[in-house]
Amino acid sequence: MVVDVPGIVVMGVSGCGKSTVGAALARRLGVPFADADDFHPPANIAKMASGRPLDDPDRLPWLEAVGRWSAGQPGGAVVACSALRRGYRDRLRRHRGDLVFLHLTGEPEVIARRQAGRTGHFMPSSLLRSQFDTLEPLQPDEPGATVDVDRSVDAIVDDCLDHVRSRRP
Repeated sequence: MVVDVPGIVVMGVSGCGKSTVGAALARRLGVPFADADDFHPPANIAKMASGRPLDDPDRLPWLEAVGRWSAGQPGGAVVACSALRRGYRDRLRRHRGDLVFLHLTGEPEVIARRQAGRTGHFMPSSLLRSQFDTLEPLQPDEPGATVDVDRSVDAIVDDCLDHVRSRRP
């Protein structure tokens, strides 16, 4: 168990497993978990459900709400949030400077297969390509790590924990 838990953002494209991994990671760490999808206003959900990707004006109030939630968890927390662009991650860091980003990544075919297997989600698989097109991978100066998703949830969470532990002072 990590004693000094930072703010953690499990990030990546739709269908990569952010919510599943994030919730499991939060349970293992004993900290609160939030799914950034729950912070979207109804207009954003309706737009995505209709097959139209969000633009930056749609995303900014959503990112602000996610950042405020994370900042309000002083003992550490995990949030599942796409955080696809550097600018979005920078916006989240304005609220909480200790954020660590765990980028769940995999081959587009693996992600598409996972996305196709889920039910009841507002994000249609037709938007997956736009997510990959928008994605800006973590840069060397961003605290975090890239984690392969083509494994079991437990193996992914173990890898995430190793990355979080390795960043402790």
